[in-house]
Amino acid sequence: MHPGPGPLALVGSGEYLAVMAGVEGALLEGRPPRYVQIPTAAAPEGADRLQYWLDLGAAQAERLGVEQVPVVVRDRDEAGSADLAALVDGAGLIYLSGGNPQFLARTLRGTRVWAAIEAAWRSGAALAGCSAGAIALTDWVPAVRTPARASEPGLGVLPWLRVLPHFDRMRSWAPDLAARAAAGAPPGTTVIGIDEDTAIVDLSGGGRSWQVHGRQQAWVLSGDQDHGTGQQDRVGQPYPVGTNIKVDLYK
Repeated sequence: MHPGPGPLALVGSGEYLAVMAGVEGALLEGRPPRYVQIPTAAAPEGADRLQYWLDLGAAQAERLGVEQVPVVVRDRDEAGSADLAALVDGAGLIYLSGGNPQFLARTLRGTRVWAAIEAAWRSGAALAGCSAGAIALTDWVPAVRTPARASEPGLGVLPWLRVLPHFDRMRSWAPDLAARAAAGAPPGTTVIGIDEDTAIVDLSGGGRSWQVHGRQQAWVLSGDQDHGTGQQDRVGQPYPVGTNIKVDLYK
C-alpha cells in the first residue's frame, strides 16, 4: 500500500458501469484487489434498491478482476458494528454509491464504519463517491430532492469543496440548488459541477489537484455565474476530459 492518503474521486454518475471502469481500475492500481462497496445512500429506497447496487458492484468487480466486499450499512446501529467496520480493512478502493446524500452522511458520521473508512483512506486506500457519495464527502450536504430543506454537515473529507453531481441535468431540474451552492459558498470554497458519466480524480489524495475523466466535463462555478440558464457564459468555467482543476484555498 502507498504511504499517506490514497487517491480521491468524485463522480457525477455511472458508478459500477463500464463507462467508469477505467476510473475505478486506475484507483485500484497498485493497491490490494479488494473493492469495498457501501450502498448506504440507497437504504431508504428499500432492499431491492440496495440489491441493485450490490449486483452492479459485483459485475464491476468481476470486470476489473478484483474481490467485491459489500459493506451493507442501513442505519446508524449497523454503522456502529465492529464486524462491519472490520470488512473495510485491507481495502484497495472504498466506494460510496448514490442515493440520498443527507441520509448517507447522517448515518455514517462519527461511527465505527466511518472511522474505518477514513483510517483506510489515510493509510493509502483509494476513496470514491458518486452522486450522493460525492456530495457526502464534502461538508455541505443539501437535500437534493427537496431543495427547500436546510443543508446538513457532510463527512468532512473535503470541507473546501461543494459538489454538484449530475450537473448537466441538474441545471434544468434543480437550477435553484446550483445557484444557491455557488452564491452561498463561504470564502475559500470551490463549487464544482460534475456532469454524468464523468469524474474528477486526485491521485495525490490531497483534494486540491483534480483531473477530469470520463465522457463529459466538470465545471467550476462562482456566485455570479450559475443561474440555471444552460448558457455557457453563465454556467461557469468548463473543464473538459484530461484537463486539471487546481483548488485555491485562499481565493
